[in-house]
Amino acid sequence: MDNLTPKKIVVELDKYIVGQDKAKKAVAIALRNRWRRQRLSPDLKDEVMPKNIIMIGPTGVGKTEIARRLAKLTNAPFFKVEASKFTEVGYVGRDVESMIRDITEIAMNMVKAEHTEVVQEKAKIHAEERVIDLLLPPSPAKPAKGTVTNEQEQERDHYTKTREKLRAQLREGKLDSRYVDIDVKERVMPFGVISNVGLEELEINLKEMLGGFLPEKSKRKKVTVPEALVMLAQEETNKLIDMEKVKKEAIKRTEQMGIVFIDEIDKIASKGQGHGPDVSREGVQRDLLPVVEGSTVTTKHGAVRTDHMLFVAAGAFHSAKPSDLIPELQGRFPIRVELEPLGKEDFIRILTEPYNALIKQYIAMLDTENIKLEFTPDAVDEIADISVTVDEKTENIGARRLHTVLERLLEDISFDAPEMEKGEITIDRKYVKQKLSDIARDEDLSRYIL
Repeated sequence: MDNLTPKKIVVELDKYIVGQDKAKKAVAIALRNRWRRQRLSPDLKDEVMPKNIIMIGPTGVGKTEIARRLAKLTNAPFFKVEASKFTEVGYVGRDVESMIRDITEIAMNMVKAEHTEVVQEKAKIHAEERVIDLLLPPSPAKPAKGTVTNEQEQERDHYTKTREKLRAQLREGKLDSRYVDIDVKERVMPFGVISNVGLEELEINLKEMLGGFLPEKSKRKKVTVPEALVMLAQEETNKLIDMEKVKKEAIKRTEQMGIVFIDEIDKIASKGQGHGPDVSREGVQRDLLPVVEGSTVTTKHGAVRTDHMLFVAAGAFHSAKPSDLIPELQGRFPIRVELEPLGKEDFIRILTEPYNALIKQYIAMLDTENIKLEFTPDAVDEIADISVTVDEKTENIGARRLHTVLERLLEDISFDAPEMEKGEITIDRKYVKQKLSDIARDEDLSRYIL
């Protein structure tokens, strides 16, 4: 993080996102301000609040991708939620605090994965020892000192050599077809609690809530040696990881580095009529306000404060404007950035320039079938042109249109690739027109297919 200056952050974002310099600059400053805040004195640090951002722009111009890449750059917990989800089932809808619980869970998984990596080798060695114990039960207890006979010494020596021989065979995969019996622990749920409800999420929650009270039951299972190694390594990993430490670290990371991306914020902007759907929208805004302002949210891993989390809101704002949000919520998003609509030149750049450019992805995918795909510059120009045309005639979904156009263009090649003669295929303007021109001309067809 020390080396991530705003300029370097923008350079990193440029590798994946075309254009939108204003938005990149705004998020780069917001990220750097987090680093600056960590270096303040404790009394001043708590006073500095994050500058939350509203991104305004049509769909498919890079709003979500900017926030997602920003989080990946700093290994920060990232969670995206659509604001409209909170209004789906009535006045308040889904509990807005659920997004904090969700991002905390993401942080838990991140931290646990990091701790798992540290103990992985040790866990594998422990699992290996346990599998060898199953294949060759441990020798009898060692006799008291001075009472070991030559015969017992030879027996122990033979046991050690056999064990090492088994270890070598295990590592070489020579025992992969052997079966062993292992004990798998599972918690017993009260009869009928889940079968009557049938909800997977409720089952998980009940297991978490009642975990400490439910009796553990061991179930003997016959598995292959490789399966046993995986299962026992997981068991040993769980023993080696300090879950209390993981929880504390995950909560700290959520509070200090978490990025919550609230999409479709314009869908909850109300015109202040005070009845109908507007009441529901304003209700959601008022529920969001304390979370964005800074409050304590109870999660299953502990209390999480939202004061220093970064909230990035986004919306197209076609039929509403940011000023339609309640003033208190507007005040919590002091930075506003307008993202530019994408044109043909942007589409050409998106297809070819980024590290994960779509054309590069398709070339790499078909290369796995030993087919060398090549796009001529005029083919790229035609793909961009058709994408813009279809966006104008139908719903404008921005760069997402490129996915549907390319998928349609390469549909036959992707389908026939495994049986095709291996070699090079050149996609030129003529091929693109042959495959897509009719669709671009026919508005009804383009609406249906693309």
